[in-house]
Amino acid sequence: MKSFTATLLAAVAFAASCGAASAQISDDVVKIGVLTDMSSLYADATGKGSLTAVQMAVADYGGKVKGKPIEVVSADHQNKPDVGVSIARNWYDNDKVDAIFDVPTSSVALAISQLTREKNKILMNSGAGSSDLTGVACSPNTVHYTYDTYALSNVAGKAMVKRGEDTWFFVTADYAFGHALERDAANVVKESGGKVLGAVRHPLNSSDFSSFLLQAQASKAKVIALANAGGDTTNALKQAAEFGIVQGGQKMIALLQEITDTHSLGIKATQGLIVTDAFYWDMNDETRAFSKRFYAKVGKMPTMIQAGLYSATMHYLQAIDATGTDEAQKVMVQMRATPINDFFAKNGKIRIDGRMVHDMYLFEVKKPEESKGEWDLYKLLATVPGDEAFRPLDKGNCPLVKKD
Repeated sequence: MKSFTATLLAAVAFAASCGAASAQISDDVVKIGVLTDMSSLYADATGKGSLTAVQMAVADYGGKVKGKPIEVVSADHQNKPDVGVSIARNWYDNDKVDAIFDVPTSSVALAISQLTREKNKILMNSGAGSSDLTGVACSPNTVHYTYDTYALSNVAGKAMVKRGEDTWFFVTADYAFGHALERDAANVVKESGGKVLGAVRHPLNSSDFSSFLLQAQASKAKVIALANAGGDTTNALKQAAEFGIVQGGQKMIALLQEITDTHSLGIKATQGLIVTDAFYWDMNDETRAFSKRFYAKVGKMPTMIQAGLYSATMHYLQAIDATGTDEAQKVMVQMRATPINDFFAKNGKIRIDGRMVHDMYLFEVKKPEESKGEWDLYKLLATVPGDEAFRPLDKGNCPLVKKD
């Protein structure tokens, strides 16, 4: 009788422990929200391609983690912080979303990062660029995965000044991302021995850059740096070509140029342009394999943002698998403790400030006669190790970083 009772009690205890373990996945589902730009100037670089990248990762993971289903929802934040926060708040409070991915547009991302911290959820940011996300506005709940304004500026700025391109003028998008990109690039130029001759700021999603480019041209700066992105960058480069700026002897640099932007403008119009990127589809067998699968679904090669999202999704799901829970802080600890080794990053690491550190690349757009196909656009100039590309941990003023 005692043996039967002991066995029964053991079985009950085991069942209870199993129940407790399974209950570690909140609401019996892992729910990911892809918050992105589906309809405006960043839609090509993020948008539906970002959603597809996350969905591909979930499918490749098997659609479940710890036996619980993984769901993906999406929304368009319209590049407006109030719209983005409203969507995110509803996702967190009512739809039981556990983590938000992508969030291009830094003003939206900074607001979402703060809300995510308040709600103790997770933000896996790939689309926004402001280095403030891991600086003064850092959060224990946010990972900045793919790139930032510091790395873009640092890699390109040092290389250009070293080549003698030492006077700069900025054409800057007038919001958080543009300001951060100009600030970080100007600092690199000055620290490298160059000079900033001036800057002009334009509204987000501009169609007419003529007055801004004429000011840049009149400055006689050797480099006209575009501290913008997406449709703003492509519009500015198109109009710069019409004004004959490069033919006049000035260099143009797009501090954030996605491969979709280069493809849209065409290799003839962009040949010789210097580009900093975190990913290029034709780097090796692994990048080609992923990119061809992505192309089959989207009809375009993936941007660094979209490739980074696949990697980030896998890393997030693996952390849930390893910890047995989707509780935010336990998952964050696991993600920080685990190196990232896949087609996107080798020996990538997430620091306490949320920065995912990995190699960055400096490319030059090929000449038309060098290109062997529609998406054969870049040649590699330099690989910059992550510890050199990204801002040192102690230089960002992140409150999470202990001071000696």
